[in-house]
Amino acid sequence: MSPAEPAPAGDGHPAEDEYGLPPGHLLRPMTVWDIPEVMALEPVLFPLDAWPPRFYEEELAQTGPAGGRDVHGRPPTRDYRVVVRDVPAPGEVTGDDGPAPGEIVGYGGIMVAGDVADVQTVGTVAAAQGRGIGAAQLRWMAAEAAVRGAGALMLEVRASNAAARRLYTRHGFEELHVRRRYYPGGEDAVIMRKAL
Repeated sequence: MSPAEPAPAGDGHPAEDEYGLPPGHLLRPMTVWDIPEVMALEPVLFPLDAWPPRFYEEELAQTGPAGGRDVHGRPPTRDYRVVVRDVPAPGEVTGDDGPAPGEIVGYGGIMVAGDVADVQTVGTVAAAQGRGIGAAQLRWMAAEAAVRGAGALMLEVRASNAAARRLYTRHGFEELHVRRRYYPGGEDAVIMRKAL
């Protein structure tokens, strides 16, 4: 059974997977077919920093399993995954305002080139926040970066994004320094690092 296919619990529903993804959610590789749905979420999750579709197309062209080859025959340096709403967890009440089965509720990607990996993007839709999806994404990123030979995982975050900074700190990231006026509009970026 692959890491993206959690073992069923005793009641036949998926149990929490190795990354701590809550029941009723599935982590799987992002494909080009996911780009339209990701593009609908991108300006909501990153209103000041949304990527255009071509960025995702270019990033996905550099993905592949550790030890494999990308579409150009080179060792892949990227890994992008989405979290989708799967079957409801036992006893879970789903409302009309929540994500439907099959909808993307989170996504992220890393770049590993050498001994340091970089979080390219990570986000969770508002309706799915507070359930451990962001934490699970950070765990898969750290695990995958280590498998690909990285000794550290780096990221930058807007200085004003206190919630994200707290999440990263809880998961072992340390603030290294501030990159002044890094983001469009002149906001500072806090550079954070997690040893693997």
